[in-house]
Amino acid sequence: MRKPRDFDAELKSLEDKAKTLKDRKVRQLGELVIATGADALEIETLAGALLWITDSGEAARKQAWTKRGAAFFRRGKVEPTPADAAPSAGGGQ
Repeated sequence: MRKPRDFDAELKSLEDKAKTLKDRKVRQLGELVIATGADALEIETLAGALLWITDSGEAARKQAWTKRGAAFFRRGKVEPTPADAAPSAGGGQ
């Protein structure tokens, strides 16, 4: 006869694992903000920049940022390039 599965214990284990992963993600985000020097920015500036990034429909620019982000994690801080500049007040959107 097979041993019955304890679904409640399995569910609890998965919930604990999900919480651990979420906590680690939040901690790593904080470490990233500090490592990049973004902790020196006003919170409104940082929030505005993040919102602009997420709202931007410019796939090429997002791809460039992704490439720079990957480079940052491989070798450390990367100098900004002109392509990384935010749009002018006139906007290119």
